[in-house]
Amino acid sequence: MLQPEQAAAATERSNFDALVEVDHVVFGYEGTSRTILNDVSLTFSRGRITAILGGSGCGKTTLLRLIGGVYPVDRGEVRFDGRPIDAHNVEQLFALRRRLGMLFQFGALFTDLSVFENVAFPLREHTDLDETMIRDIVLMKLNAVGLRGAAKLRISEISGGMARRVALARAIALDPELLLYDEPFAGLDPISMGVAANLIRTLNDTTGATSIIVSHDVEECFSICDYAYLMSSQGKVVAHGKPEQFAESQEPEVRQFIRGEPDGPVRFHYPAPPLAEDFGVRA
Repeated sequence: MLQPEQAAAATERSNFDALVEVDHVVFGYEGTSRTILNDVSLTFSRGRITAILGGSGCGKTTLLRLIGGVYPVDRGEVRFDGRPIDAHNVEQLFALRRRLGMLFQFGALFTDLSVFENVAFPLREHTDLDETMIRDIVLMKLNAVGLRGAAKLRISEISGGMARRVALARAIALDPELLLYDEPFAGLDPISMGVAANLIRTLNDTTGATSIIVSHDVEECFSICDYAYLMSSQGKVVAHGKPEQFAESQEPEVRQFIRGEPDGPVRFHYPAPPLAEDFGVRA
């Protein structure tokens, strides 16, 4: 018979509703000896915004690629809506990607297309809607990010912050269940950053989508996310919890990262032989 604490834990697990699960995943890019992700397990609940934090090169964007089925894992499993993602199954991948939206780092907009045509692109690729319906949907999505009036402009005619909002409108064009954000705040001024953060939170709450944000911007992520994971440079999860739990943490690596401290477990120098050895200096 379960003890009260065990029964409560079992009930919590049974009520847990995960859309994406990363289960003991190990991954390294082909042709390299470095392991990017080392026995990583994460869970992303439906309807919540979850942030993946960590320094450059710790595997944050790689996680998004594995969730999107761009690469197969070496070991472990990535599951979407309870089903393992098979990066070699083209039919499954098309069905999966119809259910997710991706905001690429720096937007990745088509520069030879107008704002309107960029947002219309996924609708034309994945649906058989007529042009009248496509027009109405595109204008509604642009209106949601405050750019309906910029529909006819070319990408070269808008600012970096506006381009990021156009990319967000394109990401939500198909009303996806899952939204992936790769460094959505990179390169933005403080006002544009605040606008982007507010849009992500508002769109998530309005649509009921599940959002995963990859970033190293602690302040903006903690202002909008429900849960967060911190990755180490060794490709491992070193901490996870709610934003307030991170703020109260006494773990040295957590404190160093969220406070931006130069000294701590994360070293400035990449591992190397002694300086004297490299320069041939004898003791």
